[in-house]
This record gives sequence, C-alpha cells and structure tokens, in this order.
Amino acid sequence: MRVSIVTISDSVSSGNHEDLSGKALADRCAELGWEVISRSVVPDEEALIRTQLLALVDCGKLDAVLTTGGTGLGPRDVTPEATAAVVTRQVPGLAELMRHTGVQKTRNAALSRAIAGVRGACLVLNLPGSPRGAVDSFDAVAQLLPHAVAVLHGARHD
Repeated sequence: MRVSIVTISDSVSSGNHEDLSGKALADRCAELGWEVISRSVVPDEEALIRTQLLALVDCGKLDAVLTTGGTGLGPRDVTPEATAAVVTRQVPGLAELMRHTGVQKTRNAALSRAIAGVRGACLVLNLPGSPRGAVDSFDAVAQLLPHAVAVLHGARHD
C-alpha cells in the first residue's frame, strides 16, 4: 500500500505543536509494510484541505490518503466537509467501523464526524487528531484497505 498522511491542525501548521499524530500513523503504516509516500500539514481551512487532498488523490501514485485531525465538533473542524467535496463515492462502513471500535475504548468516539470515500482508485480516510485515536481508528479498518484498493483496481470480491 502506498499512502500519504495529511495532518490537519492549526497548531501544528503554525509550528506551535509537533505532529505526533502524523508520525504515529506513519510508524504504524511502516509496521504493516506500507510505503508512506509523503506527509504534509495543513491548517483547519476547508479550501486548503480540499486543495491538498485533490493534489494527492489525483496524482495517481497513491492507494490511500489518511488524514488526521479536524473530525470533531469544534468550529474549525472541517475535514469531513473538505473530504466530502473531494471524494466521488463515500464508503460509510469504514467510518462506522472506526466509530464502533472506538466507543469500546472511549464513548467520545461517537462524536467523530470522520468519513471515508474514494476518488478514482484512491481511498481517503479521516482519522481523529490524537495520536492514540488516529492509530486505534486506523487499526480498526487497516486490514480491509488492501482489499478495498484491489477492488477499486478491478479485482473481484472474494
């Protein structure tokens, strides 16, 4: 799997905080043998998020784009809206599975507005902004993603 990780955070993009979630996701992807093609950081600005996602999914070099941050109820949490504007089809089962798995550890996971979807043959998956939440949510669906990408490329369901 070839992935890109986009951290969406005002405080990280301004240099006030370290990108712990992006690093945690990159480390987890490496443990799975996945190739992290790029990592980037953008502020919680819908237009900037949309532009970054479009550039990544349309480059043709990635199987998935993982975002971390901006999925909650805060006034600047706009990642799901930006993602919805980029993907052509949503995959609600992935987001549902992440929330279902998350509430087993913290009831606050039910407040996540994360979505998952596809554009072309690339998956886009929104993950929480905390390092633990991002990795836990990712782990809830990670084993499904290679099959999903294979199907996007024309493989048949088993």
